[in-house]
Amino acid sequence: MQDLQELITQQPYTQLITPKRVLIVIVSIIILACLATSFYTVDADEIAVVLMFGKSVRQAEPGLHFKLPLGIEQAINIPVRKVFKEEFGFRTLRAGVRTQYDTRDFSDESLLLTGDLSIADVEWVVQYKIKDPKNFLFSVRNPQQTLRDLSESVMSRVVGDRTVTEVLTVGRIEIAAEVEQHLQQLLDLYQTGLDVATVTLQDVNPPETVKTAFNAVNEAKQEKERLINEAWRDYNQSVPKAKGLAAQQISEAQGYALKRVNEAQGDADRFKAIRSEYQKAKEVTRRRLYLEAMQQILPQVKEIYVIDNQTNSPIPFLQLKE
Repeated sequence: MQDLQELITQQPYTQLITPKRVLIVIVSIIILACLATSFYTVDADEIAVVLMFGKSVRQAEPGLHFKLPLGIEQAINIPVRKVFKEEFGFRTLRAGVRTQYDTRDFSDESLLLTGDLSIADVEWVVQYKIKDPKNFLFSVRNPQQTLRDLSESVMSRVVGDRTVTEVLTVGRIEIAAEVEQHLQQLLDLYQTGLDVATVTLQDVNPPETVKTAFNAVNEAKQEKERLINEAWRDYNQSVPKAKGLAAQQISEAQGYALKRVNEAQGDADRFKAIRSEYQKAKEVTRRRLYLEAMQQILPQVKEIYVIDNQTNSPIPFLQLKE
């Protein structure tokens, strides 16, 4: 009697749960799972790397795509158009109008030895993008850390080839350009799949412990440069002026010498001509010379006295000029 009752109570369930219905449920679940895992979306700034059993088989551009379901193929989206950055010597907590920085000490990244055996506190930023998603995923274990290690190595080498004055003043742009070039070469050599956009020296200062002494040295160097520049200014003003004055005096002396030589030569030629005429007619020439001399002398004489040889006294004459 009890077995009969159990049979009656279990009969509806056995009619509902049949092998056919179980198979339909299982197939439906499989179909839904396939549909749920067959489609994937790639955003506008991404490229998807599709893996089949862990091996890269293709890349997909932005949009809706199909892949083999149930984990046979896996799609990994890589933001290839996004610009990332790595900071060295500091960390930015929140960017904005009033940027907030991390107060922790990162001097182990930024204290670098220069070529003149000085120490500079160099803070810099590397901005980069992912240019090869496949290499980014499979070539190195940690591309970001590799970039940080290579950046510190390259920056240390470039700064070590320059003096501390160059690092702090005029050499910052050249240092950034050289670091960017060598860093990109190393990233390509290790096939990291990264592309360096820019390298910027954020802030370059002497170490905090020696900043006062360093500023004093810089002020002394600036004073030295100022005095040297002033000396060169005075030199450039005085020397050309002195050279010009000397050249002027030399030119005047040469002109005066030439004038005197020409005058002497003219006097000599005139004397020779007079002597030649004097040899021809001595009395006439002597009288002409006397008259020419008197013509030159008498106009300059204010008073004229005529002396009589017999009486040795002036001879009176009318003051016609008055």
